[in-house]
Amino acid sequence: MFSIDLTYCDQSTSTVTSCTIPVTAIRAAPFSHSWGASIYAKVFATNVYGNSLVSNEGNGAIITTTPDAPINLAEDTSLRTKSTLGLTWTQAEFTGGAVIIDYRINIAQVGGSYSVLASNLVNPSYTVIELTSGITYQFKVESRNSYGYSAYSDSITLLCAYKPDAPTSVTTTNSAD
Repeated sequence: MFSIDLTYCDQSTSTVTSCTIPVTAIRAAPFSHSWGASIYAKVFATNVYGNSLVSNEGNGAIITTTPDAPINLAEDTSLRTKSTLGLTWTQAEFTGGAVIIDYRINIAQVGGSYSVLASNLVNPSYTVIELTSGITYQFKVESRNSYGYSAYSDSITLLCAYKPDAPTSVTTTNSAD
């Protein structure tokens, strides 16, 4: 169903060649479209002799916004070694009206600045390799849809450490104590 918008597309000016209707207006009454809805437009021209025929539908924009941040960022302990940590997370329910394209992981040593560790990840898991044993790292994740990146997930802090290797040279001695 199509309706005429006179608030954002005012026909009273003589040179209207485009109009922009904010997403907030499209999501509110009388339109009440939801995130992810396709919006199609038809237009007509008006002059002193009247209105033209209505155009064909436009290409259909999709109402999108940034997705919610990923949730449940946790360690996959099965991947832990002395220089490797495994991460998993869950995509939040709200995807911003578009499918999640990929994820980006950020890393920092505790107290340091974050930097991008990996991007373009299509699965909600990642194995971080070549870490320094004994260093504590922080991680946070973002998801991305066609609109852009989400806010950061909650961070997780992990010490890169593993149980020690078994001693290789064991000797015993008698003591006269």
